[in-house]
Amino acid sequence: MARQPEHLPPYRRIANALIEQIKSGELQPGDRIPSSTSMMKSESISTATSARVLGVLRDEGWIDTVPGSGSFVRTQAPLTQGANRIGMVRQGGSGLLEGESVEFVEARTEPASQEVADALGISANDDVVLRRRRYVDAAGVSVVSTTWVTSSLAAQLPAFTEPGRLPKMTMGYIEDRTGRRATQQRETHSVGAVPGDVASQLDAEPGERVLKVTNRYVDQDGEPTEYAVDWHAPRRSWVSESAVG
Repeated sequence: MARQPEHLPPYRRIANALIEQIKSGELQPGDRIPSSTSMMKSESISTATSARVLGVLRDEGWIDTVPGSGSFVRTQAPLTQGANRIGMVRQGGSGLLEGESVEFVEARTEPASQEVADALGISANDDVVLRRRRYVDAAGVSVVSTTWVTSSLAAQLPAFTEPGRLPKMTMGYIEDRTGRRATQQRETHSVGAVPGDVASQLDAEPGERVLKVTNRYVDQDGEPTEYAVDWHAPRRSWVSESAVG
């Protein structure tokens, strides 16, 4: 069981309070964090404790420290993966973080690349339908996400090509329309060169190397339902934390 705030070490209690201020928006990206000296005075703590507070905030990705200038709330927010969004939806959420929005970019039919064809179990150059959108938060565009489905599946998904947001994301929409429930997911992380048509939406340079995350989903019969590629904005960080043992 997590310890209550009053039982936490002073450095952790102070760090948690600052993190809550960042989460709530009281401290905005670019805002200055109290210096080690000011914390020593306001919190009646030692130099070592105040240094540890700043160390926690840097280590967990909340602030950046500029030598000679001070520490500031980081302007780039952590990344959110497709798998995390799906978990939010299945728990009754929207799939969006607080303060985050999603923008429809385009939908179209195109010949499947070898990558997409292999993921969907079809032949290269077979028709597939893609839906592209981008996620935006307080720091700007965070992700440009593209999902492909086969043309036969797309025929059962009229809203897939419409500009409106899908209430339960593609996975939930497929399940509602067809009864095909995603039961397995394969997620792959790599670093890739942003394609030109994505770069303009990601506020990145064409060919710039950024985090690329692919997700392939299969249904209860082991058949592929969708394939998605997320290109993450430059200078973002992906942090995963879990219990050990």
